Amino acid sequence: MHALFECCSSSIWARRVAGSRPFTTRDQLLDRAERVLAELPEAEIDRALDGHPRIGGTADNASSQREQAAVQRAGSDLLTELAAANRKYEDQFGHVYLVCATGRSAEELLAILEERLGNDPETERRVLRVELAKINRIRLNRLLGPEE
Repeated sequence: MHALFECCSSSIWARRVAGSRPFTTRDQLLDRAERVLAELPEAEIDRALDGHPRIGGTADNASSQREQAAVQRAGSDLLTELAAANRKYEDQFGHVYLVCATGRSAEELLAILEERLGNDPETERRVLRVELAKINRIRLNRLLGPEE
């Protein structure tokens, strides 16, 4: 349960995924994790967002630090630009900008953020869920280790 909560900061998600054990394959776990996420109410998605620092901000957990490693190497001007865009996004949508940052540069993440500012709130919530599912999948795969 604790390990699942580190993958996604939704206690309901972690409890439901754990309650579905045993899984005989990796794919069964990943599929169940995605189904559970898709079924979560919006308030629980907001709780899951609590485990994600701002892109370009201080990552307060090892997973986020790893996922945002390329961003942390960005110059101060770009980080300032990203911080301003994050504030604009949060003002517009009322929650942190969530994107699967693994392997993406600060420039790329800023461009994605700016594009998503054109979304209406309903579309953005759908995009957010897709991004959260990608992050959860990466974290679950890391938790499981290499496939044999």
